[in-house]
Amino acid sequence: MKNTKSLNHGHRFPAVVISCAVRWYFRFQLSLRDIEELLFERGVVVSYETIRRWCDKFGSGFAHRVKTARRKPGTTWHLDEVFVTLRGEPYLLWRAVDQHGAELDILLQKRRDKAAAKRFFKRVLASCPEVPRKIVTDQLRSYPAAKAEIPELANVKHVFVKANARLNNRAENSHQPTRERERRMRGFRDPERTQVFLSSLGPIRQHFALKRHLMRASLYRKKLGERFAAWHRFTELAQDPSAF
Repeated sequence: MKNTKSLNHGHRFPAVVISCAVRWYFRFQLSLRDIEELLFERGVVVSYETIRRWCDKFGSGFAHRVKTARRKPGTTWHLDEVFVTLRGEPYLLWRAVDQHGAELDILLQKRRDKAAAKRFFKRVLASCPEVPRKIVTDQLRSYPAAKAEIPELANVKHVFVKANARLNNRAENSHQPTRERERRMRGFRDPERTQVFLSSLGPIRQHFALKRHLMRASLYRKKLGERFAAWHRFTELAQDPSAF
């Protein structure tokens, strides 16, 4: 039988180092140079450019495994779009979350017309196993026009709310981590790299960002321990990260 190669096959550094670097970058508001310093404190000498390549290579794969393993998405989709600037040019970042706040998918596009909305609907459908029971959006007319042309969504209940209404806060609040990283990184630059980065940021960050204010301390630590154990399986870790 042919053995399957490890994700880290051919890399000089062990999986525990790569996994920690990737997790820190997407979980916390740390720069690549911050992570370089943290690793150096632990006796690992690696450049920030190497860390960047690790995040580019492994980030999307780890995020995909996290999304595959998490609980089934809710039956209500909240969709919203927000403007981001890339090298002085305006782009629209489309985001879909369920009623629990779990990010379903994102898509960076130049326009907010019917074609753009239809493209986003199809992308979210491809990433979700089931059609939603209800869709909540703002009053952008591109949403109903695109939804009517997609057979799977044509008969799904569609609720329109004002951008500042409480009902749509689920989608509005989901943009906050992106805004925080945008400020920390002093703006996004390349559209393709931004799409890849934000597609990994949401699932990995949410995997560890538990609703701590709703849990007892003991339960929070138990749940967080389970998330770390799952992360070790996703990243094929064979040892405790605290060992280095």
